[in-house]
Amino acid sequence: METVPDITMWSMFAHATILVKFVMFALIGTSIWCWSIIVDKTIQYRKARAAAELFDRAFWSGEPLDQLYDQIGGQPRGAAEVVFSAGMTEWRRSHKQDGDLIAGAQARIDRSMDVAIAKEAAKLQKGLSVLATTGSVAPYVGLFGTVFGIMNAFIEIAQAQNTNLAVVAPGIAEALLATGLGLMAAIPAVIFYNKLSADADRIVAGYEAFADEFSTILSRQLDA
Repeated sequence: METVPDITMWSMFAHATILVKFVMFALIGTSIWCWSIIVDKTIQYRKARAAAELFDRAFWSGEPLDQLYDQIGGQPRGAAEVVFSAGMTEWRRSHKQDGDLIAGAQARIDRSMDVAIAKEAAKLQKGLSVLATTGSVAPYVGLFGTVFGIMNAFIEIAQAQNTNLAVVAPGIAEALLATGLGLMAAIPAVIFYNKLSADADRIVAGYEAFADEFSTILSRQLDA
């Protein structure tokens, strides 16, 4: 009676060729890297939204803007405070010693807040390119390992001169494992890239909306 081959995840990995093992290691490592980015960004975005809501309540509480700015000081605790501080810093720098405003104050204030928003957006989007690259490349890397695994399996079949399923199945299964690992890395990367990109865009849009509102308030004071 023929011995049934031991086909488990570990045995398939152990019997794979060096090249296929390298592909599997790369895909597993990439998958872990992607999940670490996903967890980190989820926490970062949650904190950013909470900080923005907290500052929004303080900003619209009726407290004088100069007093709010002095409370924040030189160490803003969130991105919304960074944008506000950038605008207020330029607002104060635009005043002469006699109290008059230097020409072009409104444009400089807007540019200062735009630069602050761009820097915060870059922080929010940092690492998302890894998810995008993994989502598009990982399936092909897995397929690359599968191709070489199947080639090796057919070579072993030819050497054994036996096409029995018990002989063919382990080699094919080893090769297909690389494709499975490629999909395991790619699918979550694509899903969370789309979600996190949309979340980042919404957060940045909130900063831009605040900057527009704040600029309008300062514009009224300039006109007055």
